[in-house]
Amino acid sequence: MDRSPNPDEAAAIAAAIGQFQAETAPLEIEAGETVSPWQRAALVEGVGAKGTVQKHLEGGSQWQS
Repeated sequence: MDRSPNPDEAAAIAAAIGQFQAETAPLEIEAGETVSPWQRAALVEGVGAKGTVQKHLEGGSQWQS
């Protein structure tokens, strides 16, 4: 099959490729800080979002992950 696409078919192919590239391109990240200071502190200290408070018999509480 040695047939070249006509101009309409070529335009459709180019548009499909452009749409595919736009949909699959990585997100642009603004220059600067990508992690908030609060999140960085939590990561450094090893704090998880699933930490729970457990009541002790003495009435105190303790964080557990």
